Amino acid sequence: MMAAPSRAQVISLYRMLLQESYNFPSYNYRTYAVRRVRDAFRVNKNVDDPKMVERLVLEGRQSLALIQRQVAVGSMYQAQKTVVE
Repeated sequence: MMAAPSRAQVISLYRMLLQESYNFPSYNYRTYAVRRVRDAFRVNKNVDDPKMVERLVLEGRQSLALIQRQVAVGSMYQAQKTVVE
């Protein structure tokens, strides 16, 4: 069993998720990913149970890996920029 992640580790994960979300080439994916990351952390900010925090951090790391893969694929197949971008 792992020790519960510290506050600094959780904040670091949050920052990495946001930074990677900002790398999406598509405006729509970028804004969606940033909004989802912020909302997920906002909803779970008061979780105190160490096991629950550990599970949420694991899910966050999996989400980070998913975002990194999607950014790589998105940059390979870039579409034309929209007016908003």
